[in-house]
Amino acid sequence: MASLFPEADGCCRLLDAGAGIGSLSAAFLARWRSGGFQFQQVEVDAFELDHELIRHLSSTFAYSHHSNNGLVVTIHEADFIEAAVDSLSGNLFSVPLKSYTHAILNPPYKKINSHSAHRHLLRQVGIETVNLYSAFVALAVALAAPGGHIVAIIPRSFCNGPYYRPFRAFIAERAAIRHLHLFGSRNKAFKDDAVLQENVIIHLECCAAQGAVTVSTSTDDTFSDLATHEHPFDRIVFPGDSERFIHIPTSPEKQDSEHSSMVRYTLDDIGLTVSTGPVVDFRLKTHLRDMPDQDTAPLFYPCHFSGYATTWPLTGSKKPNAIKRNTETERWLYPNGFYCVVRRFSSKEEKRRIVASVVDPEMFDEMAVLGFENHLNLFHENRAGIPKPLAWGLAVFLNSTAVDERFRRFNGHTQVNATDLRMMKYPSRSTLIELGVWAMQRDNLSQSCIDEKIESMT
Repeated sequence: MASLFPEADGCCRLLDAGAGIGSLSAAFLARWRSGGFQFQQVEVDAFELDHELIRHLSSTFAYSHHSNNGLVVTIHEADFIEAAVDSLSGNLFSVPLKSYTHAILNPPYKKINSHSAHRHLLRQVGIETVNLYSAFVALAVALAAPGGHIVAIIPRSFCNGPYYRPFRAFIAERAAIRHLHLFGSRNKAFKDDAVLQENVIIHLECCAAQGAVTVSTSTDDTFSDLATHEHPFDRIVFPGDSERFIHIPTSPEKQDSEHSSMVRYTLDDIGLTVSTGPVVDFRLKTHLRDMPDQDTAPLFYPCHFSGYATTWPLTGSKKPNAIKRNTETERWLYPNGFYCVVRRFSSKEEKRRIVASVVDPEMFDEMAVLGFENHLNLFHENRAGIPKPLAWGLAVFLNSTAVDERFRRFNGHTQVNATDLRMMKYPSRSTLIELGVWAMQRDNLSQSCIDEKIESMT
């Protein structure tokens, strides 16, 4: 992280928010000590709330003082959000912070409640976000001097999804992305915190024009398989994307799905909708049944799907197989029909992030309605089933390697949200139906077979 900052001289004003024991500052100062920077003076503001960690933090800087002339360190045993907002809001009695030339961050990871004091404070300075890590990065950007550089290691969840849209917009308006490093493993860089997401190191330059972005990748923090490429910015944030999803290409070549004229339609264009399964089991617990009986409807969980097949009822499962039909449950059920379903969560061992299956109504001839549990996404047409070839074509397309690779470029966690599926581009309705007819005529839909067919259609 310290190596990502460009060479510089003069006076450095360094921010380390959530400093812990000072590892990141120590790396920055070690680079200065070894001649990597030509600063005459470095002024460090280190923020840390944990009193026990501050003892170690003080020791870290005490060692650095012996090695670096011109080092001035201020340790703030204070809430960084409170201090930063106080400084940015310019209140009469506020304590102003420096305009930082550099910031190096490993911020805390914790959700911010919409009604919390932190959320209220952040809104005072125009920051709307849902996690402490993105709040720390946004505040660092707000406190940075023009041309200031920020390097942070954070989970990748900010790259997509509606909750981080305001944060992405805030960053885009105030800084340029210079470098993105992706850790491919979901549980290595943040293994002590059980954060099951891919993690990134991001380098931002404040008040700078956006140019090409360097993207590097490694499996974990050993960097033993480090690979680095440079990409034009329109491969990172697609032109015209109002969501400003941040894509992280893992190879210098464009994937087929990027330049294919076939894959350019929205779900609205093809007349489909995708929704999260509406049955939240703990809220409807009294209406669930282990096995179907009189006046019940089939209830589907991810465990009911394997490949394209549906296994129902599933004996020996811990999940119920049915839901009682009554006035309290009827509004959560869908008419029997063909649907394409996608699991919301994939396991770490899953080869693909998106796993799609087909619900075949012929298995449930006597059932009028079906239930879909909240861990599934389903594609439908005005809350009703879709034509059989379309359901099959959609499932085959979603299970292709090209779609998986493109999806992984902006989705770095275990969850596949309906919003993510809604923002994707698809082939036309007629092309999906053609693909479905082809799939239904085959006995074996292997991955290589699917990928060859998709490639032949692009």
